[in-house]
Amino acid sequence: MARYFALAYGAFNYLGFLAVFLYLVGFLGNFVVPRSVDHGPPAPVGLAVVIDVALVALFAVQHSVMARPAFKRLLTRVVPESIERSTYVLASNLVLVLLYWQWRPIPTSIWNLTMPAERAVLWGLFWIGWAIALASTFMISHADLFGLRQVYLAWRSQPYSHVGFHARALYRMVRHPLMVGFVIAFWATPTMTAGHLLFAVTATCFILVAVQLEERDLVAALGEQYREYRRRVPMLVPGGLRRMGAARIGPRPGT
Repeated sequence: MARYFALAYGAFNYLGFLAVFLYLVGFLGNFVVPRSVDHGPPAPVGLAVVIDVALVALFAVQHSVMARPAFKRLLTRVVPESIERSTYVLASNLVLVLLYWQWRPIPTSIWNLTMPAERAVLWGLFWIGWAIALASTFMISHADLFGLRQVYLAWRSQPYSHVGFHARALYRMVRHPLMVGFVIAFWATPTMTAGHLLFAVTATCFILVAVQLEERDLVAALGEQYREYRRRVPMLVPGGLRRMGAARIGPRPGT
């Protein structure tokens, strides 16, 4: 029975991830969804800033703290190891839902491009950013990253083993293409309001801190293998690229 529960729990949380991911696209693009970065309950500017920064900070703390190895060891004292990653996904989903629900728009215009060609370029970058972010998850292990592989192995009564990390495709260009995709999507908009700018700035700051924490864990787990990869490939901005091949460099602790 526990095996079937783990499988259902993992699948449920993965479907939740798909929903909140798609909502985030609409949230920042201001389409389809009922509440977005520029459409929601009004609030005085000062209060809106406090609420919005707190919401992004809450996600940042949850997302970073729960990804650390020490927290994972604590969590697996409470929940089975097979659903630890799915629990992380669930917590991320809930915090994002809270952000969508409580976000307070700040409609002051920062820029508003009116030329069709300019708007098309920014919308193109918006969609490219999301495509990079999603594609990057499949260049490591999408199923492992979102807990599906763990619950599947538990259902099959098979022990979990790290899938390893291959420096393939975008990972030959930058070490964190997933985060690069998010940054592009956050900033690429033909109409930038103060609220959208606040989200982009705070979320980008979180990403810059998060990648530092992740790399510390990767160095601890992989040692010289990851240090060599880090010497060859820039963190977020492509440049000075070298041919790397698809060398296996070991397990990725998670983001």
